[in-house]
Amino acid sequence: MSDGGDLAAKLRGLITAEELPPDGRLPPERDLANRFGVSRAKLRRALDDMEEDGTVYRRQGRGTFAAPPVSQGSRVLGRVAREATPQDIMEVRLQIEPALAAHAASRARNEDLARLEQLMQATIDLSERAAYDAADEIFHYNIAVAARNPLFLEVYDSIRTVRRLASWGDIRRESHTPQVMARFGEQHRALFRAIQSRNGTMAAQLMEEHLLDVNRMVTLGSKSTVRYFDGTSRE
Repeated sequence: MSDGGDLAAKLRGLITAEELPPDGRLPPERDLANRFGVSRAKLRRALDDMEEDGTVYRRQGRGTFAAPPVSQGSRVLGRVAREATPQDIMEVRLQIEPALAAHAASRARNEDLARLEQLMQATIDLSERAAYDAADEIFHYNIAVAARNPLFLEVYDSIRTVRRLASWGDIRRESHTPQVMARFGEQHRALFRAIQSRNGTMAAQLMEEHLLDVNRMVTLGSKSTVRYFDGTSRE
């Protein structure tokens, strides 16, 4: 393994060892360089490679994160999270994410597709609940990235932040039984294939079907209803 690859492996070890704060922020570059005994230039090259393959995310002025960082408007969104129900979140997701999937099908770059395939496969291979939950979140986030619309991405970030901050997040995680995770993983596979084949209509349809299935799993009661903005509803 090259020196750069060895350093990247050490950084990945830091992430998987769960030594990071809840927001997934890595220590400052200076601290990481000192910890691993390398120059900051070498560290940055390793982080560049890790950002390229989707292992870390960098935000100007905020640092490097092991998962997409929450929206900077999280104070306001914290108040929203205290009031929003799982159904509130799902109504918005059903309006936003099928459109993101359709845009991703037409706009995704080769590197986006490579990253999505890797994340899709992780949601199939991972059997531990917390690891699956992280891979699932990042898979959906990278579909939003692949849509190549910064305003859409900001809207999606707000949704994701509310989901993270909401007190009912454990309900979602507890619904992820091995059977459910396996089914969702196969849905991710079909969704990725539609994006990869540049079929925006199919990608949007598969995303909607996936989210409706997610809704059935996380909502208490078998007769919950998702309300659409056009006045229609669907159980």
